[in-house]
Amino acid sequence: MKSARIIEGLRADALPIQALIDHGEPAILKGVVKDWPLVQRGLQGPRAAIDYLSGFDAGRPVVGYTGAPEIGGRFFYNEDVSGLNFDARRVPLKDFLQRIADHLDDPDAPSFYIGSTDLEFFLPELASENRLPATLAPFDTHPPIASIWIGNRTIASTHYDFSNNIACNLVGHRRFTLFPPDQIANLHPGPLEPTPGGQVVSMVDLRDPDFERFPSFREALEAAQVAELEPGTC
Repeated sequence: MKSARIIEGLRADALPIQALIDHGEPAILKGVVKDWPLVQRGLQGPRAAIDYLSGFDAGRPVVGYTGAPEIGGRFFYNEDVSGLNFDARRVPLKDFLQRIADHLDDPDAPSFYIGSTDLEFFLPELASENRLPATLAPFDTHPPIASIWIGNRTIASTHYDFSNNIACNLVGHRRFTLFPPDQIANLHPGPLEPTPGGQVVSMVDLRDPDFERFPSFREALEAAQVAELEPGTC
């Protein structure tokens, strides 16, 4: 695997989004949103970030995932792939954030995750303080969907997103392993139903690939790129 290319010196209010899309390759935009309020709170520590987020709770329950410590943060299937290895239910945002806060110093904490939650609907005031300018092309003609992902140490299984994504890491660190579309078969896609998050996922555990069971995954890894995101980087 190789590192995705790093671009420095870009500003959030002058981000060349269309050019990045046209290039067709992953890129790390270093420090481009480092001045966002949530990033600055996160630099003070996770509790400061949680307190900041809690203040924007609009009262609409969100879908929270909870997994036992034994899953190691990997929201996936159970042993016989007849179901999932976590519980998903609608919960008040503040309550879920408090559960994360209660286990910040716990080395065997449960896995907590809130995935792809629409900011305009659930946290509109947070969106107004932490977002890329709507005047950027192509946002000016094709408004983006702005969502938030929240969790402790979690792993999202490899999957395919239909949309072009700008993933801004605001608190903590995030690692993306990215594969070109022609490697889909080598990722060993799983069942169409059920799925951990609404999309088909790879059955390979990136932490410890089973090459006897998934031999062609070696080829996928050779084509992969890795993006390590620090706070304020997209």
